[in-house]
Amino acid sequence: MAFPSRDACRRLHVVLVVMLLGFRPSCSVRFDLQSGHTRCIGEDMRASAMSVGKFAIVNPHDGHPLPETHKLSVRVTSPHGNNYHQSENVESGQFAFTVAEAGDYTACFWAPDHNPQATMTVDFDWRTGMATKDWSNVAKKGQVDGMELELKKLYETIDSIHNEMFYLREREEEMQELNQATNTKMAWLSCLSLFVCLSVAGLQLWHLKTFFEKKKII
Repeated sequence: MAFPSRDACRRLHVVLVVMLLGFRPSCSVRFDLQSGHTRCIGEDMRASAMSVGKFAIVNPHDGHPLPETHKLSVRVTSPHGNNYHQSENVESGQFAFTVAEAGDYTACFWAPDHNPQATMTVDFDWRTGMATKDWSNVAKKGQVDGMELELKKLYETIDSIHNEMFYLREREEEMQELNQATNTKMAWLSCLSLFVCLSVAGLQLWHLKTFFEKKKII
């Protein structure tokens, strides 16, 4: 069996990684959070995917401890409101879980009130699926060379694309069912509206005819 060349594998790897970028496997952001305010970040995930996240308050003065005002609370919830992680009054933290419900997951950050108001900068790195893999550790633990590592990465990437395609197909089927149900309801509503309009028009004609007969006009 002939194996592909190293250059061919690298080219295929680049193509597959570019394809995966459309699925948003990770979310790494830095944002400002004011005392008494809340900031929420959402991520669309498929079922059975692995999700890991890290967050930390950026120290405004290197070499010195964070001010007492720089504390935050974090909560990660599923599309149905299930709580997957919660931290209270911390400077940093991390979480990891396996996605049980497909849909939009939300990570909300909020800071307690302070007078005067304080503003802190938060680093948040949220990864899902392939982005949770640490390939350097895989290479060290498995004692594999560069070519085997590339092939292993390609296999995992293809498997992730395969799972993502199934997930997108399921979402498309759900949207089609929703569209069909909406079209059916709109058809019944149109028929009902037409019936009401014809009924009102008939009642108006009957009323006019009765009125004219009483006045002996017809």
